[in-house]
Amino acid sequence: QVHLVDSGGDLVQSGGSLRLSCVASGDIFRINTMYWYRQVPGKGRELVASITRDGRTIYGDPVKGRFTISRDSAKNTAYLQMNNLKPQDTADYYCNADIQTGPNHEFNYWAQGTPVTVTS
Repeated sequence: QVHLVDSGGDLVQSGGSLRLSCVASGDIFRINTMYWYRQVPGKGRELVASITRDGRTIYGDPVKGRFTISRDSAKNTAYLQMNNLKPQDTADYYCNADIQTGPNHEFNYWAQGTPVTVTS
C-alpha cells in the first residue's frame, strides 16, 4: 500500500510565501512524475506544477515565475515553494504522483489536500 501526505498550507498575507511538502511512503518501487494541483469550491482541479524523475518541470500560467516545484528522491518528497502569493492563489492544494509498486505496475495517487488562504 502507498500513502501520499501533503502539508504546509496556511493563512498568509498577499506577497508572502509558503512551502508545501508531499511525502510518499509504503510499497514504493519508483516514483515517476509528481504534481501539485489546486481547487477552489465550485471549480475543477487545476494543474499548478509537475516534475518528472529527471527534474523536468511544467507550470501553469497563473503561477509561472512565482512558484517552484522540486523533489528530493532520496526522501520520496516533493515541494512547492510559493512566493509572492496573491489572493487568487487561495485554494486547497493537492499533491498527486505516478508511483510504481513494481516494474510493471504504475498507479496514480492523491494526497488529502492542504488549504492555502491568501488575504489581501
